[in-house]
Amino acid sequence: MLPLLIALVLMVAPAARAAEAEVCHTLSRPQVEALFDRWNAALATGDPTQVTALYSDDALLLPTLSGVARTDAEGISNYFQGFLSHDPTGRIDQRVIHSDCNMAIDAGNYSFELDHKGWVQARYTFVYAYKDGEWKIEHHHSSLLPTS
Repeated sequence: MLPLLIALVLMVAPAARAAEAEVCHTLSRPQVEALFDRWNAALATGDPTQVTALYSDDALLLPTLSGVARTDAEGISNYFQGFLSHDPTGRIDQRVIHSDCNMAIDAGNYSFELDHKGWVQARYTFVYAYKDGEWKIEHHHSSLLPTS
């Protein structure tokens, strides 16, 4: 019986240590808002590499101005090369924020001024995940706001 008990403890102990080692990172509302500001500031650089760096390696981008889902850094960078050529400036119009252990969601409506020709309204969802010591965009969905 003792050998069985020892084997059981040895099997469970690493899992228990791993659970103890996992730290839960949460963000306040202003911190989640700052993640959008960071993304918007990256857009202002005009450099798709800086924007793409904010996304996780396995992120999913469902962009506003393309019907193609972007699932890797190359695809995300390719989309932003075109989008940044319109000199976008973004602003949040309405949002709902949820934050939990190592994840945050910012969703609502935002607008972009493109080519200095007026504002385009869209719906958005950003899902942020805490990975490797930093908050990255795990999922970003943006679609034009319906007119009715």
